[in-house]
Amino acid sequence: MRYFVIAGERSGDMHAARLIGQLKKQDPNAEIIAWGGDMMQAEGAKLLQHYREISFMGLWEVIKNLRVINKKLSLCKSHISKHQPDVLILVDFPGFNLRMAEYGKSIGLKTCYYISPKIWAWKEGRIKKIRQFVDQMLVILPFETAFYKRLDYPVKYVGNPLVESIAEYNYDFSGLEELKNADNKRVAVLPGSRSQEVEKAISVINQLAIKRPEILFLVAGVDNLPPESYQEIGALKNVSIHYNKTYELLKLADVAIVTSGTATLETAIVGTLQVVVYKTSWLTYLIGRMLVKIQFISLVNLIAGKRVVEELIQSAYNAETILNHIELLLHDESTIKKMRAGYTEISEKLGQKKAAQNAASEIIAMLK
Repeated sequence: MRYFVIAGERSGDMHAARLIGQLKKQDPNAEIIAWGGDMMQAEGAKLLQHYREISFMGLWEVIKNLRVINKKLSLCKSHISKHQPDVLILVDFPGFNLRMAEYGKSIGLKTCYYISPKIWAWKEGRIKKIRQFVDQMLVILPFETAFYKRLDYPVKYVGNPLVESIAEYNYDFSGLEELKNADNKRVAVLPGSRSQEVEKAISVINQLAIKRPEILFLVAGVDNLPPESYQEIGALKNVSIHYNKTYELLKLADVAIVTSGTATLETAIVGTLQVVVYKTSWLTYLIGRMLVKIQFISLVNLIAGKRVVEELIQSAYNAETILNHIELLLHDESTIKKMRAGYTEISEKLGQKKAAQNAASEIIAMLK
């Protein structure tokens, strides 16, 4: 079978890569063509376009890059048409992927969506396109089944891929020995995988390091961004940047500062105490406030259905407020105990299903 897989950001690349591995295992004749990232390519996908060319964060960034986005939409359609896959597999990234689902159906392709658009948060009206253009929806968050049931659209919970990937992860602390042996308190900083997120984080990280020189701040860098994205970080002795060592840094850290996104759930599964931060343009934020229907922004709190971790949004995303919460997570037993209990509840809700394996089985079964 020929599979065309599209992922538009780093987390999608990671989840799609595991899915590709399972597709190849269950279908020895699988041919994988992809728009995605390095991890998908490493699993043997023929990569036609890297996601860094199509990943834009926030309303203003999208508006500024509309011409680029439209060109990429046309290019992707031409690639799909040229390769005529047996199935189009769409991983998250709904602004782009729902258009590809519509195009795929228009030329007679089967379509599968792995990792649902977050229509439970906003744009519930997208259910119309999903009903019309998506043959199969495979979800990874336990509360999504009840949400879609209310909309009378059948979905399948295949498990959460982070549970399996973190359980199987082989930690490599090479190059981190000095940090591992240090007596200082350690704070991991996960600033995100988009250049806009990292840019926002830099000044706050430096302020934190100046205010608390005795704390080691360990910044998780990602190699899909150019090195100059991080050039302002690390001028201080107690700040260091480490590429592709996110889970190792979380294991070493006493506390983590995590930009809202998939990383919040990863941090909870690893078991590191955290404070969640998020900042976007005020225009995007104000529009979001009017459209978004959910009480929380972090996956940790959404899955728990209550506040487990603090969320510092917009003006609350500042060094002083972050430090106050770090102090609680370092020293206040009540705060620590409450967060750990919340993590346990989340683990129970996620379960132990092998998401990528189950998703691959469902996709292959659909094609028979």
